[in-house]
Amino acid sequence: MNDSILLGKQMNDGSLVEIPCGTSQRILVCGKTGTGKSYTLGVLVEELARIGKDIILVVDTQGIFWSTAQPNESYSEADKLWEYNREARGFRINILVPGNPAERYGDAAIVEELEHRGINIQELRLNPADLSPEMWCDLFDLDINGLMGIMLFRAVRQCGQRLGREFLIDDIAAEVSKLHGLDQTKEAIQRKLDMAHDWQIFEESRYREIWEILKPDAINVLDLSVIAQGRYGLRNLVLTVLATFIFRMRAIARRREALGLASDMKKVWLAIDEAHNFCPSVRSTLSKDILIRWAKEGRQPGLSLVVASQQPSAIDAEILTQCGIRLVHRITSKDDYRAIDALSQDYLSEGLPNQIKQLNGPGQTLLIDDERESVIPVQIRPRQSLHGGFSA
Repeated sequence: MNDSILLGKQMNDGSLVEIPCGTSQRILVCGKTGTGKSYTLGVLVEELARIGKDIILVVDTQGIFWSTAQPNESYSEADKLWEYNREARGFRINILVPGNPAERYGDAAIVEELEHRGINIQELRLNPADLSPEMWCDLFDLDINGLMGIMLFRAVRQCGQRLGREFLIDDIAAEVSKLHGLDQTKEAIQRKLDMAHDWQIFEESRYREIWEILKPDAINVLDLSVIAQGRYGLRNLVLTVLATFIFRMRAIARRREALGLASDMKKVWLAIDEAHNFCPSVRSTLSKDILIRWAKEGRQPGLSLVVASQQPSAIDAEILTQCGIRLVHRITSKDDYRAIDALSQDYLSEGLPNQIKQLNGPGQTLLIDDERESVIPVQIRPRQSLHGGFSA
């Protein structure tokens, strides 16, 4: 099977355009609303699923990628798929829902209907032990040198030393109560831990490996549309825990592979829609550091990254500069033009902004490939599956 992503056709001569994915990649997909950014992201995900070699995890902030389980219902689009040796079809979808799915979707009938359509729904709970002491302090915006930060840091650290990975929020609370310190400080931390309980995103009974819910033979969709970002950045927290766990496990697997030892850990593609919410250019978030590390250090352990955004200028430069492949749909913001232009290499002509301005239809994009030192105007191929990104 061809290990390349079939993206679409050259707008100049109609030849097929592919992106090689035999090695780890960093890809930026950007464009203003209505230009096809999410549609293009869907095409990339379909192609990765067709190849079927790696685990795919899509971070969905809008709740639209469930539709990838359904065939494309547009006759005009589906009729053109034969030109790419593709056909309208749905893909296996495994949706990860932080918390109880029926409660998160607000209606058990929604869950039943999704399952009736062949979509697997999994409840995702975070292991308290998968958050380091520093992450627990960051979650509550506590200074690790302040009274509350010191106490919480010690409590989580001692839980890890005493219980390994098998500790829950109640264990942290019990450890806090044992520490020397002011009762007011302990009570304040207990209130924060009670609040974390109420979020209903943490495991309450046992440690559960992330690999128990990730499906290697399906498109895994992390549906973050069901939780508000809120003051404590819960969406970022969920992504941070998953990305950190996957990075660690793939690093172990890569060492085993290098030594000729058996490993059943597949490589991973992480695709993030609205990525500027998770790795913004102007502020810190819980997920920013691990995503920068994924972009900079993830190639060796076999971790690929796709970041999609309406505002490329709002994504941290440390991630943008790692994206050797850029799919640029039409943009109009001066800040976004400057961000894309700042990534220009010597092989790019000075007329890149003009080439972007010439993109005037949905699905038209510039493929900028640093490895091949090329800029190609591309018409993105039709989706095989149903695109869920249309407005109501």
